[in-house]
Amino acid sequence: MELDPDDVFRDDEDDPENELFQERESTKEYVVYLVDASPKMFSTSSSAEDQKNESHFHIVVSCIAQSLKSQIINRSYDEVAICFFNTREKKNKQDLNGVFVYTVAERDSLDRPTARFIKEFDRIDESFANDIGSQYGIVSGSHENTIYNALWVAQGLLRKGSAKTADKRILLFTNEDDPFGSIKGAAKTDMTRTTLQRAKDAQDLGISIELLPLNRPGEEFRDLIGLEGGDLALFMPSAGQKLEDMKDQMRKRMFTKRIVKRISFMIASGLSIELNSYALIRPTVPGVTTWLDSVTNRPLKTERLFICADTGALMQEPPKRFQSYKNENIIFSSAELSEIKRVSTGDLRLLGFKPLSCLKDYHNLRPSTFLFPSDKEVVGSTRIFIALHRSMLRLQRYAVAFYGNPSNPHLVALVAQDEIIINGGQLEPPGMHMIYLPYSDDIRNIEEFHSSTDVVPRATDDQVKKAAAMMKRIYLKDFSVCQFANPALQRHYAVLQALALEEDEMPDINDETLPDEEGMARPAVVKAIEEFKLSVYGEDYDEESESAGNGKVSEASKKRKAIAENAVKESANYNWADLADNGKLKDLTVQELKYYLSAHGLPLTGKKETLISRILTHMGK
Repeated sequence: MELDPDDVFRDDEDDPENELFQERESTKEYVVYLVDASPKMFSTSSSAEDQKNESHFHIVVSCIAQSLKSQIINRSYDEVAICFFNTREKKNKQDLNGVFVYTVAERDSLDRPTARFIKEFDRIDESFANDIGSQYGIVSGSHENTIYNALWVAQGLLRKGSAKTADKRILLFTNEDDPFGSIKGAAKTDMTRTTLQRAKDAQDLGISIELLPLNRPGEEFRDLIGLEGGDLALFMPSAGQKLEDMKDQMRKRMFTKRIVKRISFMIASGLSIELNSYALIRPTVPGVTTWLDSVTNRPLKTERLFICADTGALMQEPPKRFQSYKNENIIFSSAELSEIKRVSTGDLRLLGFKPLSCLKDYHNLRPSTFLFPSDKEVVGSTRIFIALHRSMLRLQRYAVAFYGNPSNPHLVALVAQDEIIINGGQLEPPGMHMIYLPYSDDIRNIEEFHSSTDVVPRATDDQVKKAAAMMKRIYLKDFSVCQFANPALQRHYAVLQALALEEDEMPDINDETLPDEEGMARPAVVKAIEEFKLSVYGEDYDEESESAGNGKVSEASKKRKAIAENAVKESANYNWADLADNGKLKDLTVQELKYYLSAHGLPLTGKKETLISRILTHMGK
């Protein structure tokens, strides 16, 4: 087989998906949702501000169902289990009282979420009282400890898989911060000790236990026998915002930053430490196309076999490639080709340090990678990393290193980031950002004007002032790209969800990328924009004529101009101030309201109530 020159230096491990650090199946998660089903979770007491009289149990079920719907699309290879404790019925392999593992037919207790599993769990409120039941599992005079039993069952479910290739987590939902409140004396002390020991045993096996608490109106959630979550201070859902806050917290807990790969960082000769790399922000793309069997509907496995052209038999040995050189075919084995295209090892090697002022914004060509130390393989990595991190922050330096990606080596800049804590919670973690520096070919020189007749336009001081005033009016405070979802992807996922769950209606998608017409129609914003346009183009500027070019106005431009002139003429026939003061704008038709909006250059979209509100806002009413 003749060598393809373009294929020689292509590394099988470094495909486009790895360039974007897409999650791989080797980093799957096993998650057990541990839900308190005691009668207290079904109470619907709420404050006067809370219009929705929802129980905490209903809130938890809604959040888990929403998380499963998202997971079946985004991370379908992760496996989950749902376990209730403080139940009347029991269903678990250990045959422990007060613990019920929920699942459906043709599905294991810990398995990938299926459409049937999600649909039936979403309706569990209707059948929970009859099929499972709720009762207090820890009562005075009884030796039953349902929290201990639940942790034991969850730990048994998570025996599947290795802690080295999968993350194992238990998410505990409850509104009871004193589960042993009814127990007194030595019995309470013994239950607390054994429960804590069971939790520690699970954590020693690589299982993380995270608490998502729900507080009742007017009460605070205290420490739950030492199993409080790290974000407990940041998350206390109020009575009126329980559902949304819980969904936000679930999203933070479920979308954890997974390790992309482990890197060996060579600081000096004979001294190297271990780092974990994380992809903080990456573009989200639809899932890849999966071919299914037309009969079984199961994914197909693609295999490629070579057939000998002379004999027609299947070739058992791997094919060899050759390159013609001086009328002779030079044969290469697969191992030799792999060695040829492996430019360097995958290590990160420190070259030196430079002042932060030398690092420019345009050096950042692609999303950076976040680095954090790990003592898993190389003990002492964290201590060395902290010393280097503190020195770089103190001296205002960044490190220049060579990242020996096998087929695409790069010079990188390691920029230290200090920890940021706000209101007792961590906003930004300490670590380093690995910024991929450009090659000289990646930087283009600015084109210069060579003709003496070409004059670069310069803005006047008044134009700069008007532009600054306009930008101040339309400035978005605390803007982040993470605040806006891709509407095309949301519609794509909504269609997949409707098909998978056999839903009759597709969920409504809110396009957050559309312009804020009401905000742009505010008098202060409109005034700032008009002043800027006047300072740049002058009073006699005709936007329609300018866009057509050479004085030739298109038919569409003529039509729009005629409509605008007619709107100005018709608008003059109404006493808009009097109509607004007497509340008679609602008596006008939509077309009549649009006369005012067109005459003043305001948006025409929206319902009648929106148009009236826009007119009143423009008039300052």
